[in-house]
Amino acid sequence: MNLKLVSRHPVALLAVCLVVVSALLALTGTPLERATQVAIYALYGMGVNLLVAYTGLVPFGASVFFGTSTYLVAVSLQRYVHNEALALALSVALSAGMALLIGAVVLKRRGLYFSLLTLACSQIAFEIAFKWTDVTGGENGLQDVPRPMFATFAAFHVFACVTVVAAAWILWRLVHSPFGRALQALRDNEQRASSLGYDTYRLKLFSFVVSAAIIGYAGGLLCLMLQGAYANNLSWEHAGDSLLMTVLGGVHQFLGPLWGAIAFILLEDKLSGLTEHWWLLFAPIIIAFAFFSPEGIQGLVQRVLKRPRWTLVRDTIPARPAVIEPYKSARIDADPDKPILSVRSLSKQFGSLVTADKIDLDVFPYRLHSFIGPNGAGKTTFFNMLTGVLQPTAGRIVFDGQDVTRMAMFKRVRLGMSRSFQILSVFSHLTVFENVRVAVQAAERNRLGMWRDAHGCAQQNARTWSLLAAVGLADKAAAACENLSHGEQRLLEIAISLATQAKILLLDEPLAGLAEADREIVAKIVRELANHHAVVLIEHDIDRVLAISDRISVLHRGHLIADGAPADVAAHPEVIEAYMGRSKLTLPIAERVNTRVARAAATKPLLSIRNLKAGYGGNTILDGLDLTLNEGEVVAILGRNGVGKTTTLRAATGVVQINAGTITFDGRDITHEPSHVINRLGLAMVPEGRRLFPNLTVYENLRLAARKGGASVEEIYALFPRLANRKDTRAENLSGGERQMVAIARALMAPAKAILLDEPFEGLAPAVVQEVLDAVVRLRERASVIIVEHQADMVLPIADRVYVLVNGRVAYQNTAEALERDEFTQARLLGVMHDDAASAPEVRTA
Repeated sequence: MNLKLVSRHPVALLAVCLVVVSALLALTGTPLERATQVAIYALYGMGVNLLVAYTGLVPFGASVFFGTSTYLVAVSLQRYVHNEALALALSVALSAGMALLIGAVVLKRRGLYFSLLTLACSQIAFEIAFKWTDVTGGENGLQDVPRPMFATFAAFHVFACVTVVAAAWILWRLVHSPFGRALQALRDNEQRASSLGYDTYRLKLFSFVVSAAIIGYAGGLLCLMLQGAYANNLSWEHAGDSLLMTVLGGVHQFLGPLWGAIAFILLEDKLSGLTEHWWLLFAPIIIAFAFFSPEGIQGLVQRVLKRPRWTLVRDTIPARPAVIEPYKSARIDADPDKPILSVRSLSKQFGSLVTADKIDLDVFPYRLHSFIGPNGAGKTTFFNMLTGVLQPTAGRIVFDGQDVTRMAMFKRVRLGMSRSFQILSVFSHLTVFENVRVAVQAAERNRLGMWRDAHGCAQQNARTWSLLAAVGLADKAAAACENLSHGEQRLLEIAISLATQAKILLLDEPLAGLAEADREIVAKIVRELANHHAVVLIEHDIDRVLAISDRISVLHRGHLIADGAPADVAAHPEVIEAYMGRSKLTLPIAERVNTRVARAAATKPLLSIRNLKAGYGGNTILDGLDLTLNEGEVVAILGRNGVGKTTTLRAATGVVQINAGTITFDGRDITHEPSHVINRLGLAMVPEGRRLFPNLTVYENLRLAARKGGASVEEIYALFPRLANRKDTRAENLSGGERQMVAIARALMAPAKAILLDEPFEGLAPAVVQEVLDAVVRLRERASVIIVEHQADMVLPIADRVYVLVNGRVAYQNTAEALERDEFTQARLLGVMHDDAASAPEVRTA
């Protein structure tokens, strides 16, 4: 026997284990039925695990197919046929047909609702089996089912084990096929799979049917083993048995159901012999695995051997060719003077919030068309409408001559529309190679072959290697995606988007979070793609956008305020106002001077941030940030959107993962303190978007935050007189300005030494801005203040010092008065410039 083959190929190991279990049970005098039961329940669990581990669906009621199949085989053999093989084949076919009908309905729902719907189906089947006495035998079931092909039970045992191994081999082949690989992509990221052109609903339905067929065969074998069919296999008490076995053995292991079945069946047999309340002994074992080995029995063994990994598929990739063919982007065949994408009067509303308002736009082939705009401008919402993630409230989208306004995302992709996502959207548990190969596969007509080995498709593999080499990831092809750095994952996202062979590429912030070297690589790729396709780009790196774009459109608060050549857009007055602010609603000049003269020259640091590196899920947003807030001081943090302003506030309040650096508040290190501890030390935050409790009144929102030492309700009403008249109004019925006042007031209800304000003026009408601004000025009487704002003219008159961030670092720091007088630096760091001055060296003043 080839031990290496047995140890590495799970189907061979399954066969050996069934032989060993059968022999050991025979030697110990245990009935052979236990070994047969292990084989049957192992297959039952594998059928369930096709949904759980490979597709990402958790059925609580897979027993509807298992239990129903036992009755199908029993009735067939007692009344219609006299051949076990034919009865089993009928049970598989009928189980698949039943799954097609049930799945068409229950797969319309996801998550817990899908799970509960499957459980409901199982319970319905149980009630029918228990009450339809004439057909099912009721509570007595169907007994004495004939088994003419097998003279002895040992013969049936061999038959059962051999066919279980054969079914497992078929399943192993299936999960390595293009269909199986597509299921695993769907499991990791359904939206991304859909954006590559996969019909995810149909994929899930096919998976559901295949799973039911496997489970149905296992149920048929159980009927032959027991020579009977009983309703208890359908009851809710046993509905979760297979799921429990799978989790106990290891849900992310191909043979997890086998180990779980062995443990469950043998422990049940032994423990039930000790006491009828055997679950009191078995349940603590389950609890222990849940806490100490979530990957089950096989995961525990892997931890001991120090080789933890998923074993759902083989851990290899196709051999790297000696010479990788250079990636060549095929030029689309299109008229350069005819729009490939047109939108007319495109609008989107979320309740009273308008995020897109009657946008008219044309995108032409062979051009790089960029979208820019401040935070909340509606750029990603616009992309989501173009690609079908969101349906527009009104308007029309025409792509390549076809109206796609109401078309599903995967259908738009198949027409030639591809996109990347603002937040990294890859298949985290697939290898780097498989991430791109699944995308390459999606572009093929025969994208879901169910019997071919996906790694045997030479043409797809060659294209995959070319794409990986183009973005510099060929050497990381075998690595798990989740082990890549953020920059490498961003490059992988680009490769996935290129794999679809699209006519138009919609790239949502492809440079976000990349180091400068990677930015240059990706920018060159994007620029080159525009020579062969239509490319639409959303990006916050304004300087680079101006340098590489053919055309730029600017969105602000859902409106298209400028559209044209980069130089024209950079000089457009509305664009300058959107990025830098020119509202002049701040304090009068004399009052500003008096306010600043009266300020104490505070020098004692209250909040100190040093060499901070932080981000989200491996995404580094802040890269060596240094910042200080002194007692009695107002500090403004400025910068274009996407540079890390909000992340700075979240890091200070314990919301964001901190990778390096220190944060000190009032002499105490709070770098890794939880948010509630930081708040009780006196550091409060007023988040962007207000985040009030909508069903509570103004008074209730305030009282909920009140703590001893904070402001009283009367003091709050004196600070915000308007709130006194609205105290009994629910928060959901307040205006935007009133909600902002409540959010600030809520922070004051607890004793606060420093208050962090994130975009306090966003979305407010001009008349309300002045009222909120006055309240912010009065805040300094109670606490030090940090304000994050994208419009400099709003905060410079009331701030003492200012920090300007660029790509997660401080690019400029000085007094607010100095920056207020330096319009060139404002334009360079906060606005848009399209000349050589934009590349002047960074200014950093103490």
